[in-house]
Amino acid sequence: MTRRRIAFAMAMALCVGALSGCGDTVETAENNEGTEQKAESGQVSMGSSVFNGELEKNVTIQVLENDTAISKGYFEELIQAFNEAYAEYGITAVDANMDQYLDLANDGPYGYGPDVLYQANDIIMQYATGKHIYPLPIEQLECYDSIPQTAWDAYKTEVDGTAYYCGVPVNVQAPMLYYRTDLLPDDWETTWDNDGDKVPDMVENWNDMYAFSNSRHEADNSKYGYMKSLYDVYFSSGFLFSYGGYVFGSNNTDPSDIGFSKGEAEKGAWVLQQLAGAMNEECIDDTITSNAYSKLADGTYFATISTPDVYSTFIDELKVQYENEGMNAVQAEETAKKNLVMTTLPQLPASGDLTEEQPELIDSKTMGGVNGYAVSAYTKYPNACLAFINFATSYDMMVTRSEMLGIAPAREDAAATAGGTSELLYKELETGNIILMPSLQEVSQIWTPGQTFFTDLAKDAFRSENEKKYKDLPSMKAGLEEVDQQIYDAIFTLK
Repeated sequence: MTRRRIAFAMAMALCVGALSGCGDTVETAENNEGTEQKAESGQVSMGSSVFNGELEKNVTIQVLENDTAISKGYFEELIQAFNEAYAEYGITAVDANMDQYLDLANDGPYGYGPDVLYQANDIIMQYATGKHIYPLPIEQLECYDSIPQTAWDAYKTEVDGTAYYCGVPVNVQAPMLYYRTDLLPDDWETTWDNDGDKVPDMVENWNDMYAFSNSRHEADNSKYGYMKSLYDVYFSSGFLFSYGGYVFGSNNTDPSDIGFSKGEAEKGAWVLQQLAGAMNEECIDDTITSNAYSKLADGTYFATISTPDVYSTFIDELKVQYENEGMNAVQAEETAKKNLVMTTLPQLPASGDLTEEQPELIDSKTMGGVNGYAVSAYTKYPNACLAFINFATSYDMMVTRSEMLGIAPAREDAAATAGGTSELLYKELETGNIILMPSLQEVSQIWTPGQTFFTDLAKDAFRSENEKKYKDLPSMKAGLEEVDQQIYDAIFTLK
């Protein structure tokens, strides 16, 4: 592996030496004073490329990574491999040691931001709007042909009719169903596998998940089936999308057309309200999101939804649980990996009624994203940063990242090697069941109105009938229309 990485680094050095830049990238500052002046004058302007093919020598670049990648040891392995490969150039990558949710727009101009940052596409592209990150010469990157255009488009922006790409995709994110096979009833193959496909019905459709959740709680009121915080817009909005809702019009490029209420999105809201009725009041806020790892591990929850990049955290928690029950470390880890399943979301009833028997089923759609790397417009070492990103998105490192963290690589070759969930996510992306978060700064206005609506929806499950806010589909439709209006006002009226 080391020889391959060193050989790759040498090839990269030659590649960087041949870079011609992207032609219409942004200009960098010569020093910190210039950087502050650049910020005060409206950030950087489109001009000659800073990616001129000359690797900066004897420099240190600060890299902001995902917290999970740091805690699980992947980031340490990445920077050690990179630093070894680029030692002859004196280029060293270090942990920026900053909160992963930094504010580059405010911190960057004064030298507090990282040189390279890892974030979701919607966050990175907010920085692109303010010209706080560089457009990148992506065609010069080794990963370019291995990443589908759909993923690249998450980082695409247009200026005067010219397309620029401001980030390099690392992994695809979308809500996934986590469940434990060892918590299934002993007779599940006869009671919960009506189609005989050897897959439990409750992980194939939400009607059976709802029925199973009620059944499990009735048998033991300390146990639950499916559990998830409903207030979380990222996870809950997919239920609206499944019935025709959307964020912005024109493929998420037109923020004047807000569509959380469009189509029959109210059916998705009804599904969420019914699911809340099979949970407890912790679904109203972020309590379930916070305790899902431990509650799934101790058997309180049968299933939950989360993203692929936290798979390793679920495994670690379950491994500890098995060790506490008497297994040795090796046996506990093997058993955890055998019993914890991560898969795509169950199908939904076309009617929205989770009590309907033999319903017509439709695919679940989800809000997804593409996490990736970007280069700060305030760095003094753009070519060294580009070299780091090229190394970090190499086939070897993407496979390693997938193995250690359970992520779904954006590289198709690495995803094929990883198999399983990665291939499932790619299929969902290709079929349009994953709706990528808009790469517009206006997306920041959707969260508060959405959270307010989903919180009220969850509360209704625990209110008396005469106190419910959303008693039927028309009232849910009206509630979603109000969400649309609030988002519109935040974007266009109140700014």
